[in-house]
Amino acid sequence: MCVFAAAAPGILGLGGTASNLFLGSLGLNAATGLAQRSAAQAAANQQYESALIANRSAEQAFTAQQEATAAQLKETQASAAQEKLAKTIKGLEARGAIKANEQAGLTVQMLLQNEERQTANAREAINQSLESARRQFTRNVSGLEAQRDSRRNQLQSNINQAYNQIPSLGSVLLNVASTGLSTYGQLLPS
Repeated sequence: MCVFAAAAPGILGLGGTASNLFLGSLGLNAATGLAQRSAAQAAANQQYESALIANRSAEQAFTAQQEATAAQLKETQASAAQEKLAKTIKGLEARGAIKANEQAGLTVQMLLQNEERQTANAREAINQSLESARRQFTRNVSGLEAQRDSRRNQLQSNINQAYNQIPSLGSVLLNVASTGLSTYGQLLPS
């Protein structure tokens, strides 16, 4: 740059010193603009790398939370199955006790039907609780997915914002030209 400036005294109607100042100013402006562009690109690339790490972390957290929610549902299902079995056994024992009285007739039949109804109602209540737990599991997973997607969208927004901060080569060159014209206007002899 300095070789060109020294070799071109009196360029553009300016004296040798003014011409050198003008060319030096253009060179510094171009170097500064390109350095800023390079720094912005490096910052955007760093933001991208950080977002990749954060996204992996969000995926791992989502997976862990989903597995915990699934394990909780599995435990609820196992507990409900045991409870249903216990109610069935209790109902069979009660019916056996009624039959063991060796009574016959309408009263015994009504007692047996009543015990069957109570056992069926207890099992149905357990089934409804279990179905409610399954629906809650689905809602929880949907909430986890929404949380993960929100994190992803925020990371993508941060990446886009970082890349949007990079000045284009055209804008750097236009800025250099604009500053150069301003400097040229100031250096012209009056």
